[in-house]
Amino acid sequence: MSDNDLSPEPGSPRPGDLPSGSPPSSPAPTVLSRKELRRQAAGSQKTAGWQYAVGAVAAVVMVAAVALVVTSGTKHTATKQKAASVAVASTVPPAPASPTCPLTGQPAPGGTVPPRPAVGVKIGNYPADRPSAGLNQADIVFEEPVEGSITRLVAVFQCRTPTTVGDLRSAREPDVGILSQLSDPLFVHMGGINPVIALLQSAPLIDENAISGRASSIIFQESGRYAPYATFTRGAALWSLDPTDTTPPAPIFKYSTTLPAGSVAGSGASVHIPFSSFSDVTWTWDPSTGTYLRSYSGSPDILVDGTQTAATNVVVMTVQTSIGPWFENSEGGREVFVTATGTGPLVVLRNGVAITGTWSRSSLTSPATLTASNGTPITLQPGNTWEELVPAGIPVTTAASSTGTAAGSAAAGS
Repeated sequence: MSDNDLSPEPGSPRPGDLPSGSPPSSPAPTVLSRKELRRQAAGSQKTAGWQYAVGAVAAVVMVAAVALVVTSGTKHTATKQKAASVAVASTVPPAPASPTCPLTGQPAPGGTVPPRPAVGVKIGNYPADRPSAGLNQADIVFEEPVEGSITRLVAVFQCRTPTTVGDLRSAREPDVGILSQLSDPLFVHMGGINPVIALLQSAPLIDENAISGRASSIIFQESGRYAPYATFTRGAALWSLDPTDTTPPAPIFKYSTTLPAGSVAGSGASVHIPFSSFSDVTWTWDPSTGTYLRSYSGSPDILVDGTQTAATNVVVMTVQTSIGPWFENSEGGREVFVTATGTGPLVVLRNGVAITGTWSRSSLTSPATLTASNGTPITLQPGNTWEELVPAGIPVTTAASSTGTAAGSAAAGS
């Protein structure tokens, strides 16, 4: 069962049953066991590193002691004390850098990265799904194409804890490519058709189905909204699903407060992505907040808490898509497949600047490499990021400020 069994709004694509002959859901592989093996391997590496460090310190101290014995009686006491002080000082490692959140590059809250995994939450994006909750507290939000020329969102949380998140909707095929790069994250969603559930259960993630699994205990129905657009969750409850998992994810972006070489001031005042009439997206640079503000068809995207959706970075990746054999609604809407690996056009917006280039991704478990047209790596400004997965053929158009140089059609799909 999925949230697709609930009646959608009039005019919206309606979920339907999987046609006969569709592959049944396969038993879930032992994802947790695989993750536990990774933790044990990581622990062994840490132990070996600690033993090596202790041995190195002991060796240095022994050398210093021998040197003092040999030189005793030939040097002044003050000279020997100075030599010993220098030897000991040489074994003191430099002060560690302040820890940063792996998915934002910002200083960790309280100086400590929360000992917990990333959690992805599937959020709807029909007009009736809005206003959404929790998007501005996400470390990263991914926007993916789905059937009917609409989009859905995967909001990923790790360092910050949102108050409320929603509305929750069902999973889709592109979720596997999005989440596999996040070091075995939890994924909370409202079910899905059998082939999609089978994909999730064989992917490097922890499938948390809120319809038929333990995640059903952390959802609630928001008053004043109607099904299937009323299901929300409390942010603090997300990590209660697996309190034994204390491993943060590895970073998927590189961060720097310095703009990449060749950046043109004012070139990224806005970017327009016309996914469809339902999701006609524009991001506009706001110098007063240092963020990009999101709008639909010219109207601000206002969240449940009254704030406008905002992002420090907007990463727009043009991707290859295809229509799969699985039906998602009774009108004949079929699953949209996204090719998550390979390479494609790219435009990154940060600090009011648009940087064009290419993304390249070798495997699902590896993040994409972002390279500017001049061959240099693209870094992001520390902060939250929206990653837009745009089907080839949909134009991605950036605009410059009145003082910048026009960037034109920066990453038009081909």
